[in-house]
Amino acid sequence: MTIKGVLATAVLMAAATTAAVAADFEIEVSEADEPMMKGAFEPTWESLMQYEVPEWFKDAKFGIWAHWGPQCVEGSGDWMARGLYVEGSHAYKTHVEKYGHPSEYGFKDVLPDFKAERWNPDSLVALYKEIGAQYFFVLGNHHDNFDLWDSRYQPWNSVNMGPKRDILAEWERAARKYGLPFGISFHADHAWTWYETSRRYDTSGPKMGVTYDGAMTKEDGKGKWWEGYDPQDLYAQNHPLSAGSWATDMVGRQWGWQNGAALPTKEFCTNFYNRTLDAIKRYNPDLIYFDCTVLPFYPVSDAGMKIAAHFYNHNMATHDGRLEAVLFGKILEGDQKKALVWDVERGAPNSISERPWQSCSCIGGWHYNTSIYENNGYKSAGDVVRLLVDVVSKNGNMLLSVPLRGDGTFDEKEARVLNDLKAWMKDNGEAIFGTRPWRVFGEGPIAESVIKINAQGFNEGAYSNAGAEDIRFTQKGKTVYATVLAWPESGQVTIKSLGKDAGLHPRKIKHVELLGHGPVRFTHRAEGLTIELPEGRCNDIAPVFKIR
Repeated sequence: MTIKGVLATAVLMAAATTAAVAADFEIEVSEADEPMMKGAFEPTWESLMQYEVPEWFKDAKFGIWAHWGPQCVEGSGDWMARGLYVEGSHAYKTHVEKYGHPSEYGFKDVLPDFKAERWNPDSLVALYKEIGAQYFFVLGNHHDNFDLWDSRYQPWNSVNMGPKRDILAEWERAARKYGLPFGISFHADHAWTWYETSRRYDTSGPKMGVTYDGAMTKEDGKGKWWEGYDPQDLYAQNHPLSAGSWATDMVGRQWGWQNGAALPTKEFCTNFYNRTLDAIKRYNPDLIYFDCTVLPFYPVSDAGMKIAAHFYNHNMATHDGRLEAVLFGKILEGDQKKALVWDVERGAPNSISERPWQSCSCIGGWHYNTSIYENNGYKSAGDVVRLLVDVVSKNGNMLLSVPLRGDGTFDEKEARVLNDLKAWMKDNGEAIFGTRPWRVFGEGPIAESVIKINAQGFNEGAYSNAGAEDIRFTQKGKTVYATVLAWPESGQVTIKSLGKDAGLHPRKIKHVELLGHGPVRFTHRAEGLTIELPEGRCNDIAPVFKIR
């Protein structure tokens, strides 16, 4: 994933024409090792726009993501493998204190400490399903360029070093066992620019001017634990620096390969393409997530377009000709939303989207952060529910990351959040799963506000202070569900959108039930549906009314 503070201010490139056949790309990948599967889809927007979102995804609404890899070992948080090379940063200080200076001990040297010694994928996936997850996502690789499977095209992988286990294979086996569609996220396409910090050096102190380990080569490994491995297969830094590379936030402004970003080589793009097709072939994912603008290397290379066409064709070949796949893209423009499912990072649009979409969020940081744990910085279950209900009311799904420590476990504070979430879902999940948007997504101060998306998203904070006047709607058949995002103090709630004069609900309201409690008294007037609340709350988060 990406750091909010970096990318929220980024000026990102969008495609000028999305409905047309793909133009000539500057960098065309080789299919010599991994030919793109032929089928109904071709690597053009015109062809990819034939895509239809499968019904299972429209019904699912909620997924859980194990955004977990070697960057969780030190507990210094998001983008640790980049930040440890930023002099004076939290990640740099944590790394130097624990391991030593990054000129001598870089991210490659952290990998043996990623042991996953307490990781039990079976019990974790079983818990996620019990909470209510309808699909399950895992990290295939991050911007750190380390593959979490027995990768044919990346020797720096979890079978050769670290836990020496095929992480994807074990996650996938657990997901299939518990009947959850299986997703993989791939982020390594940006290692090219993201790791440029590894070629810096301290500007002061005893190590001033000593270059970090990002420029090391295979020859430097003689007598080291990594002898025989080439650090450039991991860091990918044998290229000119991007314009303004020493400005740490520049990577965000160049995320769409613009503003002077050092363009990747054909070999680098092809390597990412090969790795992704290798994982698709081995693990048959139902969903794929890319952490980039539109598709990997778009618009400078055809790699992402070919991966998309291959994924759709492969999925159809393994589902008797039906297309059951979901492929996410960020910062999509116009017709691109017909070809891919739009993902909004840590945020949401403030209107109902015509097509299904997804919000990805996290109860803490994307990588495990000890400071968030120590400072009680996790979202509460109530925070998660309010975001989930808002997203679903707008035709979206929510993918929630629960950070794991390097050993493969979550902490006791996260456990409390999950237990509280499970309790709310048990009584109220019917207002989420299998629903569709109602005539309006909601009412109240937040619904009536103008809340803009910033780059990938990053506006979920606008929804964090929802009160009892903020109500969200979903429907299933002739039943409308109204979720009040906080418990009213007055002992009753009036839903204006369901008033006789509102013109939104022409049918007579015959029955109102508070989920987790039972039938409740109500009065249906011109100005609204007024519901009397029982004494005592049936949950600690938000009441949900089932209206028929």
